[in-house]
Amino acid sequence: MTATEIRQAFLDFFVSKGHTIVPSAPIVIKNDPTLMFTNAGMNQFKDIFLGEAAPKAPRVADTQRCLRVSGKHNDLEEVGIDTYHHTMFEMLGNWSFGDYFKKEAIAWSWELLTEVYKLPKDRLYVTYFEGDKKEGLEADTETYELWKQYVAEDHILRGNKKDNFWEMGETGPCGPCSEIHFDSRPDNERTEVSGANLVNADHDQVIEIWNDVFMQFNRLKGGVLQPLPNKHVDTGMGFERLVRVLQGKTSNYDTDVFQPMIQFIAEKSGKKYNSAAKPGDADWNDAVAMRVLADHIRAISFAIADGQLPASNKAGYVIRRILRRAVRYSYQTLGFKEPFFNQLVPLLAGQFKGVFDELFSQKDFVQKVILEEEVSFLRTLQQGISYFNKSVSGNNDKVLSGALAFELSDTYGFPIDLTELMAREIGWTVDMEGFEAALQEQKTRSRAATAIDTGDWIVLKDDESVEFTGYDETETVAHIVKYRKVTAKGKEQYQLVLDKTPFYAESGGQVGDKGELVFPDGEIILVTDTKKENGLIVHFTDKLPQDIDDALTAIVDPALRSQTNSNHSATHLLHAAMKQVLGSHVNQKGSLVNADYLRFDFSHFAKVTDEELAQIEAIVNQKVRENIPLKEERSVLYAEAITSGVTALFGEKYGEYVRVITFDDNFSKELCGGTHVKATGQIGFFKIIAESAVAAGVRRIEAITGVAAEKYIVTQNALVNQLKELLKNPKDLSKSIEGLLDENAKLKKEIEKSILEKSSGLKTELAQKAEAIGDINFIAQKVALPNADAVKNLAYQLKDIVSNLFLVLVADFDGKPSITVMIAENLVKEKGLHAGNIVKELAKEVKGGGGGQPFFATAGGSDVSGLDNVLVKARSFAG
Repeated sequence: MTATEIRQAFLDFFVSKGHTIVPSAPIVIKNDPTLMFTNAGMNQFKDIFLGEAAPKAPRVADTQRCLRVSGKHNDLEEVGIDTYHHTMFEMLGNWSFGDYFKKEAIAWSWELLTEVYKLPKDRLYVTYFEGDKKEGLEADTETYELWKQYVAEDHILRGNKKDNFWEMGETGPCGPCSEIHFDSRPDNERTEVSGANLVNADHDQVIEIWNDVFMQFNRLKGGVLQPLPNKHVDTGMGFERLVRVLQGKTSNYDTDVFQPMIQFIAEKSGKKYNSAAKPGDADWNDAVAMRVLADHIRAISFAIADGQLPASNKAGYVIRRILRRAVRYSYQTLGFKEPFFNQLVPLLAGQFKGVFDELFSQKDFVQKVILEEEVSFLRTLQQGISYFNKSVSGNNDKVLSGALAFELSDTYGFPIDLTELMAREIGWTVDMEGFEAALQEQKTRSRAATAIDTGDWIVLKDDESVEFTGYDETETVAHIVKYRKVTAKGKEQYQLVLDKTPFYAESGGQVGDKGELVFPDGEIILVTDTKKENGLIVHFTDKLPQDIDDALTAIVDPALRSQTNSNHSATHLLHAAMKQVLGSHVNQKGSLVNADYLRFDFSHFAKVTDEELAQIEAIVNQKVRENIPLKEERSVLYAEAITSGVTALFGEKYGEYVRVITFDDNFSKELCGGTHVKATGQIGFFKIIAESAVAAGVRRIEAITGVAAEKYIVTQNALVNQLKELLKNPKDLSKSIEGLLDENAKLKKEIEKSILEKSSGLKTELAQKAEAIGDINFIAQKVALPNADAVKNLAYQLKDIVSNLFLVLVADFDGKPSITVMIAENLVKEKGLHAGNIVKELAKEVKGGGGGQPFFATAGGSDVSGLDNVLVKARSFAG
């Protein structure tokens, strides 16, 4: 069977068992503060398991794309080294929400594996939870008895909490599980050693292929296990491992899931892929590198397609780290000196067409983003190598400091093994203790900066339904159903959930509402923010009310909501106008909508010209003047909405029913859960205030509406009038300013010429003042030059005419001290002098700091009175 046939057989089997097939959720998670990425098939159903949402169907099945590269479930360092770990993988799953439980789940698992896929029964082993006294959990004997109907008892194994009690994280839904393992070893090996002894022993040929999780508990913050409202089944079967087993391979990478990419990489690199290579073999590193590239392109491509661009923090940093890991292997091991990694995208997109079409429809955009990241990192890689070479040049220690190794890692993205390799090549070692200390210090700082202590929910009313009324009103009577305390950066806050609320929770780029909770006794609790968590609308406050059980009036700040509505509706008009002006390829890649302004990120590969911006602005304002009424449709079937031509956003998770926002059926029609104006005329006026680049292939427009736009125009008009007045009301303001700029440029050139002539005159005078100290020509003087460039120019001129030069120049730039040190290259090598180190010491005399290269360095400070001391101190370094 091909991989495609294997996947379809799974879905067809569970359809026959009454399951509804649901689409994969995006790999990037947006409304769960405990996760950055989907790391298990159950993530999209977490709110159902917690009893915070009702299931759309009691039985569902899917193939979910998952990513495990951070947090508790982190497989990154194993990827490429072994044969079965991956960053991005598919999880085939079937789910029961309070419907069937262990009996059916176990029976169907066995039926699918042995009757549909025809796996040999004697190669399968199953496990069950042995219990845990510390947790007060009994052994799962029910599962054991059920398996005895199908499996020989010596193939039913007890499993500890680590292997047979599944938990998504430190908190959240969990329960005992039953794993199914497959022994793919040759018969002679199986005869010598029983597969039972190798289950969960990290043997690469005895692997887990399926896990039936029986969700019974919710793990609270203190470790307490709380029974869930209903019992659920959550099963997950690693697609790549299943394909390997069914295709009779000993490595996931030898299946038709990965081989097309691996062979493409092998062909382009001119190297042969040897799947049997072992550590120490000549082609081991090549094999690892090819597996890394074939794996990592999947994680990166789907993350970008789902809306997460590589960035310098949070989820974006994780994606950038994976991408750079792949590029390092491509450059360092496979010898690609030009960008290559991005060329795998079209191949991958074609492979997943019809399964995850999000990637195929965006393949050009994804490839462009990866290409730009490759170009940038290859440049950084070269800079890092250059920095390494300069750092070891002239240094006889033969030990690279831990601080420098950490800087190469932190600043240039060098893995420590690459730094060690480069050091070994020149006969050096790396101070690994120092590196680990610097790394640990950074981790400690990072943990301290992001530490959040979240308490458990305290439930006041057992009410699973939370009604949002904010589309129709900004004020409503409600009760608090539960709350919890959260501490971050030393500040305590409270999170409240109401049974009914008009407060919009941050989502889809629109910020959460602010407002008040007003109690009958007159107490007012300010709501500082509103966010979503697993489907719940959470209100942030700085304190709890005195009478927490009383009814309250929830009031959204009407002014902030009104301005936010205008900016959100303007974003829809902007999106539609951009498609008209720039082309249909324009798609939203991120947005921010608040009361002050709107920010819209979109796919486009060139700067938007001033003429195009003017066109876009004109179209939006025309639609504002038309005062188009809002057409809001709630609970529209997703399939019907898409068929009608609505704009949907990649990376968003849509349910079976969606909300459609339309401003003119022939202009703007989008899926959207945000709040909007009742008619476009309420926007008032639309003004673009900035256009810029965000990332490769992604541009950003910032704009304002209504009163803010009016104030902007008034301010700009006042500025123009002020300029006219200063220039004595010229007929052509632009021409007058151009004339001033031309005149200024000419004067600058004359001043620069004068400074050069002055420094040239100083050159001869200072050269004659050189003092011989041994074989060093020492010059230490104060110069009257206007800027640092003039001093630098003088220093280089002196270097050209004075041999064995040790030069120290100080200057006073409008009360700010400046120090320049220049040392001849031969003195750097022969005497171990280092301008950067010397200037740091001299800078102490002016209460400042500085640095630079071994032959040239500069410093500044705050105490100009110390310049004479600098000249005196400088002499001590020459003798």
